[in-house]
Amino acid sequence: MSEVIITVRGEHELRIAPERATLHLSVALDGPDRADVVERALAVAAPVREGITAREQQGSITEWTSQRLSVYADRPWNTEGKRLAPVYRASVEFTATFADISEMSVWVTELSVIEGVTVGHVDWHLTPETEREVEREVATQAVGVAVSRARAYAEALGLTNVAPLEIADRGLISEGSAPMPKAAAMRGSAMMMEAAPAMEFQGEEITVSATVEGRFSAS
Repeated sequence: MSEVIITVRGEHELRIAPERATLHLSVALDGPDRADVVERALAVAAPVREGITAREQQGSITEWTSQRLSVYADRPWNTEGKRLAPVYRASVEFTATFADISEMSVWVTELSVIEGVTVGHVDWHLTPETEREVEREVATQAVGVAVSRARAYAEALGLTNVAPLEIADRGLISEGSAPMPKAAAMRGSAMMMEAAPAMEFQGEEITVSATVEGRFSAS
């Protein structure tokens, strides 16, 4: 039998527990007097910022951001269709990335009782070092799957010699497929559960997957 070209696809994925959690929260207050609203918002935002910097110094927070105070006015309508007096709203947005998830749970419990503080969503992710290692591992395993499939096809045809011709990311060999990265990390979402005495955050496992395509000659 003459040389046969075999084209196969290999996939592999790993599920990894998240190592970091980025918490999104905001301080927002409103009222009829602009100066009073600004003063109260700054008074609430100050201890929040201090709590973040203190935890950064302790090592439980690896990085954080804070936006400038935002102030805007809105004139609502009453039930009779008349514009009411302006209502002012002042807000400050924060993000904080925690390496210590238990400390984040404790801090969120403290924040939840403060008027004007809203705890938003949590982004779960891996450290850059772990992400690189896992991506390398799943890519290597995906190539191994492709090689195994090529050999299985060759053996089914009674061929024994299999040599690689091309290995590429998915879509770069097969026509009509959209290219995609060899490894994609899917961040987990936050699931918050109330418990005594603190709120506990449990992140979904992060799925890191890889898909490759390979073209082999068999004889």
